Amino acid sequence: MPYATTRDDVRIYFEEAGQGTPIIFLHEFAADYTNWEPQMRYFSRGHRCITYSARGYTPSDVPDGEVYTYKHFYTDALAVLDHLKIERAHLVGLSMGAYSSLQIGLNSPQRALSMTLAGVGSGSEIENLDNWRTQCRANAEQFETLGSAEVAKVTREAPSRIPFLVKDPRGHADFYAALARHDAKGSANTMRGFQGGRPSIYTMPDAIRGVATPALIICGDEDDPCVGASLFLKKHLPAAGLAMFPKSGHVLNLEEPALFNESVERFVTLVEAGRWPVRDPRSLAAH
Repeated sequence: MPYATTRDDVRIYFEEAGQGTPIIFLHEFAADYTNWEPQMRYFSRGHRCITYSARGYTPSDVPDGEVYTYKHFYTDALAVLDHLKIERAHLVGLSMGAYSSLQIGLNSPQRALSMTLAGVGSGSEIENLDNWRTQCRANAEQFETLGSAEVAKVTREAPSRIPFLVKDPRGHADFYAALARHDAKGSANTMRGFQGGRPSIYTMPDAIRGVATPALIICGDEDDPCVGASLFLKKHLPAAGLAMFPKSGHVLNLEEPALFNESVERFVTLVEAGRWPVRDPRSLAAH
């Protein structure tokens, strides 16, 4: 099985397909490398596509200790690129993966050809941040005490997940059957370390304004925790465009695969043609 090794000797499982300019896909908390299959099949027709499971998600390693911070997660994506000797790639992230993509844009912008930030920013509201972190710790304990299968039963009924159920009951069932098989320790550690420990994006407007990497922000209009954060990023990222999917929730790449693929393909094509410009800095200063 193909693995990349991180700086702290964690093995990260990855798969790749196709040839051309690289695209790397970064999954959300409730997913793993398999959930990008519709995109791997579509984009590998013209690009070199890579998907991987984050630390804590088998068949990647599930390490012990406090090694699940947001810094570990975004540098793990870079470790996969380093292993494959890829200098720059288009980053396509959903939720947790979108946050990691943004962190690469902030901290290693030379590695990103572009950033697709889908379903980004849940839990970022400053006024609710303490409650969010308390809830993350409680969720971590549920994974440890009840196991992934029981937690999956609750997660699948979250409001932002219901549009997926309404549109595609079979896909929704498959998604949560996979979540039920996740390693409970890895999920608990990720919930506690990454989800409950990452800085709010609302605390870094100045840094975000300095990221000139082309960005596409995608949000479902029924994914309430991400709407405000998506608008915030649109306001502050200098080269950002915003796509709002109607009557859509959180799992955008599976809930609306054709629309997702079309939006990302158009974005990547324009970026590669040099036709995704940075906005006039005077418009950013006004916010």
